[in-house]
Amino acid sequence: MSGMETPSTRTLRLLSLLQAGGTWPAATLAQRLGVGERTVRRDAHRLRELGYDVHARPGPGAGYRLRPGVRIPPLLFTEDEVSAIVAGLAVLESWIPNDQAVAAALIKLDQVLPRKLRQRAAATALTTQVLQRPTAVIDWAVVGVLADAVATGSRVGFHYTDRHARESVRTVEPFRHVLQRERWYLVAFDIDRDDWRLFCLDRMQDLRTLPGTFRPHAFPAASLEQWLTSDFGNEQRS
Repeated sequence: MSGMETPSTRTLRLLSLLQAGGTWPAATLAQRLGVGERTVRRDAHRLRELGYDVHARPGPGAGYRLRPGVRIPPLLFTEDEVSAIVAGLAVLESWIPNDQAVAAALIKLDQVLPRKLRQRAAATALTTQVLQRPTAVIDWAVVGVLADAVATGSRVGFHYTDRHARESVRTVEPFRHVLQRERWYLVAFDIDRDDWRLFCLDRMQDLRTLPGTFRPHAFPAASLEQWLTSDFGNEQRS
């Protein structure tokens, strides 16, 4: 299956930008989302259908603004539970890509979450990609730490046991976590080895976010699928 960003996760990212306030030029939104302005218009229309009051300024220099809506009491979810819900909906959407109920649920969840949990939901939606039908177990606390690190531009450190039972301490710039061959992996730039690596999430221990931010390295392939199936990607499995 394609690992490209789904319409619902992209729309959630658009909603997150609009919730920051002010009027956003269409060109700026398109650049931030990595899409064309026509796609921005479609996603804005989708938000209106879901009940969000998105105002569009027509003509040259078109812009979008989210008008305040009805306040809904927040749900009493933990951060790990929100990561589990959002990632689980992404899995369902990959199985049934045309199921509007799944897509709408991911967007509507944002309406009932407090600010901190909305940030976690948006971060998890951004960084979760499903490449095949899953059967693996995943630690949602690990997913949440990695998602937050990607969203805030932070490095993470952890103890790692590789496939040859060798132990090491790693410092990486996380890029994406993916499901492949019935296991969850982290794609990240390894600082000490000065190269991209693939780590099994279930072999990572004592995961922690490190202080400071970094300028991310450019990903060396056009897509995750291309890198994962190339000799380069296969050689970098830890």
